[in-house]
Amino acid sequence: MPDPLQKKPYTADTGHRAIRSFVLRQGRFTEAQQRAFDELWPRYGLDYSGRPRDFDATFGRHAPRVLEIGFGNGEALRFAAANDSGRDLIGIEVHAPGVGRLLNALAADGASNVRVYHHDAVEVLEHEIADASLDEIRIYFPDPWHKKRHRKRRLVQTAFAARLARKLAPGGRLHLATDWQDYAEQMWDVLDATPGLRNRAGARGHVPRPDWRPQTHFETRGQRLGHGVWDLLYDRTGIGNGESGMEGA
Repeated sequence: MPDPLQKKPYTADTGHRAIRSFVLRQGRFTEAQQRAFDELWPRYGLDYSGRPRDFDATFGRHAPRVLEIGFGNGEALRFAAANDSGRDLIGIEVHAPGVGRLLNALAADGASNVRVYHHDAVEVLEHEIADASLDEIRIYFPDPWHKKRHRKRRLVQTAFAARLARKLAPGGRLHLATDWQDYAEQMWDVLDATPGLRNRAGARGHVPRPDWRPQTHFETRGQRLGHGVWDLLYDRTGIGNGESGMEGA
């Protein structure tokens, strides 16, 4: 089980040099969240091993798989678990309080189709998830690193986008959301140019919030202040054009 109070940041290899794709922000770690790690990690947690993982064995079935990178407090992942029982959900998050909060929520719901990593997403993708094995990847509101000198830390970069495309099965879907227009612009720059990905809304296009992504309280407050939100959907091109998603996707 990962130490939820570990302070050393992980590093992410972008394919050129190792960078920190995030800062490990622990925040206030409550007794309930610590207890979640102690008691619920064996049920929902996945320890990083650096080796390909057999997710059929992990979940005890063969089903379409969705990966959410950076799930925060787990609102969207919890919603998906309750409304998309036919698919298996994998979450990755480095913020320990958010992981603990989600563990408690999943236990309260009696969820059985979710597993989570408390580790660096780049390392998990590269070493534990097989190529062409995911039906969908979700990245909702990644850290925008809004200061110009910090933009190199943004998650959506060329090498990472190529890795995402490689992990998606043909016909699979990549769904991103951001409330920073500048980051949306960078996402378009990178993803529209990534071989194997096709923007469903056309070049530099976005779509209304899909039903499978719940609107957060933070998002609602931002919209009241006039902030925009951009949902980007990309399909993995290749043999077949199957769609995966909750009803109405």
